[in-house]
Amino acid sequence: MSLNSKPSLRAGQATRLREKAKHRWLLSVFFLLATCSCASHKGPVRMQVWHQMQPTDRAVLERAVKVWDAQHPEATVTVLYKETEELRTTFQTAALAGLGPELIFGPSDQVGPLAIMRFIQPMEPFFTEEELAEFDSACLVHFRGHLFQVADRIGNHLTLIYNKRLLPEPPKDSDELIRVGKELTKDFDGDGRIDQWALVWNYTEPFFFIPFLGGFGGWVMDEEGKPTLNTQGAVAAFEFVKFLRDSARIIPPESDYNAADVLFKEGRAAMLINGPWSWGGYAEAGVDFGLARIPKITKTGLWPSPMVSPVGYSINANAEGKRLELAAELLKYLLSAEVQLEYVKASSVIPSRLAARRDSNFIENPWMAGAVAQLEVGRPMPIVPELRAIWDAMRPSYQLVLSGAIPPAEAARRMQDEALRKIREMNE
Repeated sequence: MSLNSKPSLRAGQATRLREKAKHRWLLSVFFLLATCSCASHKGPVRMQVWHQMQPTDRAVLERAVKVWDAQHPEATVTVLYKETEELRTTFQTAALAGLGPELIFGPSDQVGPLAIMRFIQPMEPFFTEEELAEFDSACLVHFRGHLFQVADRIGNHLTLIYNKRLLPEPPKDSDELIRVGKELTKDFDGDGRIDQWALVWNYTEPFFFIPFLGGFGGWVMDEEGKPTLNTQGAVAAFEFVKFLRDSARIIPPESDYNAADVLFKEGRAAMLINGPWSWGGYAEAGVDFGLARIPKITKTGLWPSPMVSPVGYSINANAEGKRLELAAELLKYLLSAEVQLEYVKASSVIPSRLAARRDSNFIENPWMAGAVAQLEVGRPMPIVPELRAIWDAMRPSYQLVLSGAIPPAEAARRMQDEALRKIREMNE
């Protein structure tokens, strides 16, 4: 297969994905024709970058684009923010119509579906082997033999965040977590309601459950993309989360993302499990915190393994000619060590360029040691389309376990059956 050829498709899967995108296109074609940069024009080449960065990183991106723009009078670039799901669906809609931004920035799990639908193009023609060797190889996202994304950062992973005022040193294993957790969970005024929790996190969502699935020896799928949810590891992980809540009572009886976030910001939780997108907010709230690995599971001797994901840029398959040439130039600037170090200073991301990791701004960052330590025991997020079916299959049964409606073993069986069914439907 040549570098410019399209990846082979599963006929049913590709047709289904493209039909969904076509439907979205019919609903929003007017918007696209009015706003997309691929329309004919005179003067400088007009380009767009679509992304899902949080405000701190968004400011870095906008500054970097302005610098590049000023040095390239033959082009003008617009930066457009979209929520992650909106970014994916709107880009599919635009690309199906032969339009859309030249560059799209997002997590690696979107690469598989977009490559299958032929909405992004292989990137090997734009980089030499020597240039690619300057990146962490895990930040070069391949799908079916081709490079479809080059990330400017890696991680996007969950870690243990601990309030140093309440807990000077984090627990090393689950036994210590439970012991220390009972000491840190307190009802200060004796009214029967807990005022300070040991640990909080969005444990009702499958993504936030994944580290413990790995800690008990389980995972979501095998190397062929087949679900692996009906295992003893999954059952044990369900039981462990329920134990923390119902027996040890060191986590709240109910918790979602916002509730956990507020408790930690207000100093009413000693520990939190969250990702790098949240660190800046805790610093702004005045919390003196550190990062560490989620405690090792004593029973298995395994570290919890959150999903690790590169986040970076792909090139629209519709970009060609001068527009494609300029997009490749802009891409290389946005991937430069200079720009990556601005993100390190702004939000403590783990850069993809090895040179940036040798810079003092990275080495001396107080959060990096803990973030990298957790990264070392994480596992790559699958980029195959089947992962979406697995998420959809996990959520209902997992939440039924937490509510006490079904036992963990039944939940594991249901998840597996539902995931297989959804994947079959997706491939029809």
